[in-house]
Formats: sequence, C-alpha cells, structure tokens
Amino acid sequence: MTNVQSTAADSDLADAEVRPHGGSRPLDSDFKTVGDVRVSDPRMRCTNVNVFYGDKQAIIDVSLDIAKNQVIAMIGPSGCGKSTFLRCLNRMNDTIDICRVTGEIALDDQDIHDPKLDVVPLRAQIGMVFQKPNPFPKSIYDNIAYGPRIHGLATSRADLDEMVERSLTKAGLWDEVKDRLEQPGTGLSGGQQQRLCIARTIAVEPEVILMDEPCSALDPIATAKVEELIDELRENYTIAIVTHSMQQAARVSQRTAYFHLGNLVEVGETTHIFTNPTHKLTEDYITGRFG
Repeated sequence: MTNVQSTAADSDLADAEVRPHGGSRPLDSDFKTVGDVRVSDPRMRCTNVNVFYGDKQAIIDVSLDIAKNQVIAMIGPSGCGKSTFLRCLNRMNDTIDICRVTGEIALDDQDIHDPKLDVVPLRAQIGMVFQKPNPFPKSIYDNIAYGPRIHGLATSRADLDEMVERSLTKAGLWDEVKDRLEQPGTGLSGGQQQRLCIARTIAVEPEVILMDEPCSALDPIATAKVEELIDELRENYTIAIVTHSMQQAARVSQRTAYFHLGNLVEVGETTHIFTNPTHKLTEDYITGRFG
C-alpha cells in the first residue's frame, strides 16, 4: 500500500470509529434525512450508500444529490463520515482492502460501480484535491502536463503549453509562476502548492472536483485565495468540499450537508442550514454545543 493509500486508510478507519461527541448518541435505525436530498438537475446522484470497514459501518444509508455548477459543503464533527462519503464519489475507497461500499452512485446517470467502467478515466472526470498539498516531485509545468499526457488529451507540445497556461490561469497562479515553470512545484509556498494541485486537477477537464479539507494546512491569506478560486470554479465545475470550518462552509457553498455518526442528518440551502436549521443535532453543532 502506498503512503497516500495508507494515510487515506488511517483517516477512513478513524471515521469508521464514529466516536460519540458531546453527549450525542447514535440515531434511530429508521432515521430519515431532514431536507431535500434531491435536486432538479444533479451532476451526481447517490442512493442508499453504505460504507463498511470490516465489521464497522462508517456511512449509513445516505442518499444525496450533487447539483451541477454548485458548491456543496459537507460538515460535521470528526469521525462523522463526511470524508469517507466524499471518497466514495470517485471510488477512492477502492484502494482500501477492508472497505466495502453498497448502494448506487451515478455520474450523469452512469453507475460509477459498473464493472465495465475504467476507474482511471472516472478519477479524471471526478478529480480530488487533498487536505495537504501534494505536488508531484516534478517541475511546475510537468505537474500540470502529466495528466493531459497520460489521458491523451494533448497531441503536441503546443497543446500542452496551452493547457498548462489555461489551467494555471483558472487556478489564479499563472502570473505568479509563468517565469519559473521549470522550477520544482515543491518549491512553492503552501498556498501556491494547493492552487497548483487544483490546477493539476482541472487540467484533465473534470466534471466534478472533490476537496477534502483543502485549506486546513494553509494560512488565512492563502485560504482566502483558495476560497475565492472555489467560487470562480463553480461556474464551470461541480464542487463538493469537506470542511471542519463552518465559516468556510458558509462562505463558499450554496448547499450544505450535515453528517453525524455516519448519518446524513440534514441537507439544504447553506443560508437555511446556518440560520434556521430544522434538526436539533444540526442546531447543536452549528451553535457549538458539540463538535
């Protein structure tokens, strides 16, 4: 197992422990999510999704639509299952031997678990930006060019040059690095590295971008730049973000989903979730009674 896979597995197993928080208790077995889990024009549709790590259940019967050209924030206390659910959306959990996923997840009406589906192009369609910036040990240019090369999206150096410039421009990084494209990506600041990883993701022309705590390792100035970028990207992409920061969720998302002990408790427009939540658990979390 690679270091990336090991880290993901450790995080997932932490999620799977679904520890109680602040006097909270598991929900009834017949619990139903509060709010509209469906939208009129979904990019992705999840139905009755369950995730198990061995005999531990980390996600319990979650149904949720991810709307086109919108940011959905997934919030909840540590161990609630939000990162585990996010990684279901592009089958990252496949890399963990003891993980089992049931239910249906569709991208544009295509079942992502179809045995005929190649997971490599799927992960190009549904890109992932991780908690800690992880640029390749390559030049800035090659960090961006790598994906288009392996997916056959470029036929010439001129094509690659155009893709690199376009991706870095979309990520708000071009003006900062255009004169040092041959320098290592690892030599950039933390915030620049994370924007480089976002540029690397969009270089392969995804439909959906998943972000797992993308700003947790960044300073406030770098965080503000990434949040501004997320707002710009939703014009062309569907974005799902996991965050521990309720302030960040309120700033960047149009829709918010609150997870608790593996259950999707409530989902709705972000303004509603943060100003007038329906479920008591959502209110308790938003107001800081636990978390």
